[in-house]
Amino acid sequence: MDYQDYYQTLGLTRSASQSDIKKAFRKLAREHHPDKRPGDAAAERRFKDINEAHAVLSDPEKRRKYDLLGANWESYSQAGAGGSSAGGSSAGGSPFAGFGRGAGQAGNVRYEFRTSGGGAGGDFSDFFRTFFAADEPNPASAGRSRPAGPTFEEILGQMGLNEARTNGPAGRRQAAPPVATEATAEISLEEAFRGTSRRIEIDGKRLEMTIPPGADNGTRIKLTGQGRGGGDVVVVVRVRPHAIFTRRGADLERELPITLQEALLGGEVPVTTLKGRVLLKIPPGTQNGRIFKLTGQGMPHLRGAGVGNLMVKVRVVLPSGLNAEAEAAARAFLELVDQPDPRTTD
Repeated sequence: MDYQDYYQTLGLTRSASQSDIKKAFRKLAREHHPDKRPGDAAAERRFKDINEAHAVLSDPEKRRKYDLLGANWESYSQAGAGGSSAGGSSAGGSPFAGFGRGAGQAGNVRYEFRTSGGGAGGDFSDFFRTFFAADEPNPASAGRSRPAGPTFEEILGQMGLNEARTNGPAGRRQAAPPVATEATAEISLEEAFRGTSRRIEIDGKRLEMTIPPGADNGTRIKLTGQGRGGGDVVVVVRVRPHAIFTRRGADLERELPITLQEALLGGEVPVTTLKGRVLLKIPPGTQNGRIFKLTGQGMPHLRGAGVGNLMVKVRVVLPSGLNAEAEAAARAFLELVDQPDPRTTD
């Protein structure tokens, strides 16, 4: 049974987010779609591998199972090589041949998996069908279906991995490590700036957690030993978009409207920051779109000391609805101004 590294198939690492998985799948599916390479068997196989990898990694439960056992497939396979079951030897060199209920107990179990060349489900590998059990018809059940192979839990049970693992030559048994539980905490930009706390609930258990200043989208906070079976809880932070500020790492950006008078003659303009209000000095002749940097008015760094900056982009708002007197005054003013044609470079 061939083992496919689904992360490698999509060009990802094991820390990839669901968004990363979706983007990688869409890109590769477009590149390798059989319609682009008619008759190319390699392209068709590659397209099937991409779909199979996406089918597992885009499903949180399947991905959890794959992450638990998939990477150790070869070692589990070698551990059972060459075994036999009561009533006959294992067929076809099955990777699970010989895995049973333990020496000295009756009713050893032998697993035999079909190769990818026969039977239903040819679009997916034997590895996929074994662990993720797409249903197929069972002739003996009058049209009902049964799993194509043993369930993931049954496989772990037969291998002695769902309750305990053999540790060392003395045969001592050690509990399998618990799986981490993941949760999400959504906060505002102001809370990310100051730091905050959240209460989450895992299986009816309420947990209090602290989110430090400077937390950003994707920041992961681990609550050690607080999850299911004594496992860890990993909380992923999500920061809601802000109506005024845009975040770029530790720096913030915002737009500031100013009047024509302030742009032409200069002045001090109040600017709201996450720390409070400050005065920004606008020099005379400020052009629309000019960016001013307010040092230290950004976000605190999550790791280490220091604070980012606030980048303020001014937007000149022209007066509208001029009456006849104001329009005449504007014309008189513009005739006095020696302004070169700004389009001479076009």
